[in-house]
Amino acid sequence: MLDRHARKLIDPPLNVAGRGLAAMGIGANTVTSAGLVLGLGAALAIVYGHMLIGLALIIASRLADGLDGAIARASKTTDLGGFLDITFDFFFYAAVPLAFLIHDPQANALAGAVLLASFYASGTTFLAFAVMAEKRGMATSSQGIKSLYYLGGLAEGTETIAAFVLMCLWPASFAMIAWVFAGLCFLSAATRVINVAYILTRR
Repeated sequence: MLDRHARKLIDPPLNVAGRGLAAMGIGANTVTSAGLVLGLGAALAIVYGHMLIGLALIIASRLADGLDGAIARASKTTDLGGFLDITFDFFFYAAVPLAFLIHDPQANALAGAVLLASFYASGTTFLAFAVMAEKRGMATSSQGIKSLYYLGGLAEGTETIAAFVLMCLWPASFAMIAWVFAGLCFLSAATRVINVAYILTRR
């Protein structure tokens, strides 16, 4: 829901940095891979209770996630780059809740499992529509220039990162945050199903 607004703020400085990194010969896929390593490092820090380190690594990971697209736009976009970007994003989004679950299974297991299930539901509708959109030649730039066409929702990348930040700052409240955010993700998945059904039956 907030991604398109956030992009208006973050894209200009990212594009400047992306052009500089591209000029230095740093590839987008390298930065994408670095973002995943940082994200998994964040999850590992959370497992061992180092929440502020985890938070710093989450922010660094998402900075890399923004820079890879900027580098690609300044050099050359590729199908491999688009594939790695979305795949590694999903790896990261799964790793952080799982880390909280492992850190304190007694307090976090149920809420963490439901949150992961909600990510699965939201991600499935997200990717399934992208396949249908590609098949029908649909495209949009409302979410920025992307390798695939997708429908937004109530819970997108910006909201997910905000939830992760709150979890790191208040780990004792992980379960409450997870329940609320899982509800938003399930609602996003449901509304996406309705929207996609409307779109695909009228095109």
